[in-house]
Amino acid sequence: MWQQRSGLGNSPRTVLDELARIQSHDVILPTATHGEIRLRCIAQPDAAQAALLDRLGIVLPKRMRLAEHELAALAPVA
Repeated sequence: MWQQRSGLGNSPRTVLDELARIQSHDVILPTATHGEIRLRCIAQPDAAQAALLDRLGIVLPKRMRLAEHELAALAPVA
């Protein structure tokens, strides 16, 4: 229904294939005092992806939070 309301037809495979190409990356920066700074960033979508996201009304975040289980795995063991 979301896709049809946006005027994109009714073939979710095409939309999912296009959105699947959007990537996120972990940026790890070493520091002199605290070990590492970790950021999860989302790559900028290309023009076709940006148009699709706009039609669907989806706004991608610039950065994402790391999941709780990822943070626990990164915590130093005492």
